[in-house]
Amino acid sequence: MSKNYRVGIIGYGAIGYLHARAIADLDNAHLVAAFGMGEKARESCTGEFGAAFYEDYEQLLEKEDLDVVTVATPSGAHLETALAAIGRGRHVLCEKPLEIRTERIDQLIAAAAEAGVMLGGIFPQRFNPVVQAVQSAAAAGRFGELATISSYVPWWRDDAYYAPGRWQGTLAMDGGGALMNQSIHGVDALQWIAQGVMPDLPRDANPVEQVFAYTAKRAHAEDLIEVEDTCVVVARLRNGALGQILATTSLYPGSLKRLQVGGRDGTAEVLEDELVTWQFRDESPEDEATRGRFSGATSHGGGAADPMAIDYGLHTKNIAAFLGALDRGEQPEIDGVEARKAVAIIEAVYESAASGRAVDVQ
Repeated sequence: MSKNYRVGIIGYGAIGYLHARAIADLDNAHLVAAFGMGEKARESCTGEFGAAFYEDYEQLLEKEDLDVVTVATPSGAHLETALAAIGRGRHVLCEKPLEIRTERIDQLIAAAAEAGVMLGGIFPQRFNPVVQAVQSAAAAGRFGELATISSYVPWWRDDAYYAPGRWQGTLAMDGGGALMNQSIHGVDALQWIAQGVMPDLPRDANPVEQVFAYTAKRAHAEDLIEVEDTCVVVARLRNGALGQILATTSLYPGSLKRLQVGGRDGTAEVLEDELVTWQFRDESPEDEATRGRFSGATSHGGGAADPMAIDYGLHTKNIAAFLGALDRGEQPEIDGVEARKAVAIIEAVYESAASGRAVDVQ
């Protein structure tokens, strides 16, 4: 039987609020306290969820008896806050990216191992049923010899999103632009699906071997953002297949993200939550049902222009999976090692864009 987990949130802002809603939907967890800033956040936390509110996360960790802490601070502050929770023996589930540099992620992995606590990452698209269907098909070998796998995130963010005083678009806190912040979900989905066609790949190995990339600022002024709003990547996978990544916040008015996987024996294409192509050389009895299950157009904006136009239900599933791993005493599926892979790819992309050469993924 699952225990009832006492959960705290460090970083009660827009995404932290989604964490709170997700936790409230779970039968085996309840929100005890959150750290955030401002009266609006306080009123939301205490009024809507009945949780204690702190403007000092060290006080929260010191005073509250917590089993799990979820981290939703700006990306470049994940290390500091997660280490504080790990140091007090709390299990930590951290928003994407786990941190903005792999060396910082490695510190978190080592600290969690030393403290004997679980470290998990949040990649909600892993829990999107249509993405799971594609991953399962890849693992079952239904695409045959994989030829290409591509992720497209043709999004838009207005100038207000990068306004002075916000952490978005800064190197120190965002760690990158359209690729690191918005498109990391697609990067993770790409590498996760690619793992499915490489069953002999060591668990700590990245299925993406090498990247070549260009980045640019095309829709936002040089003095507004420090990072890219447009990125194009070609990738070579370890099994010889090729990949493509498009990451933008420069395409007004913003379009739904797309994922395409294909090879000699089949192709699947996902438009947000809709399966627009599901065709295999050898049809199975379940294929027509699969096409029907995911045939409806997406009912939300998917974050294409509005960062909050997303379905927090996938966060609920992500958190539930982490708590389930705690119940079983197992490492979560998206542990520190797994959450590191997308950031390693992105680091190589930025190095390639800066150097003008292909870069191996470390």
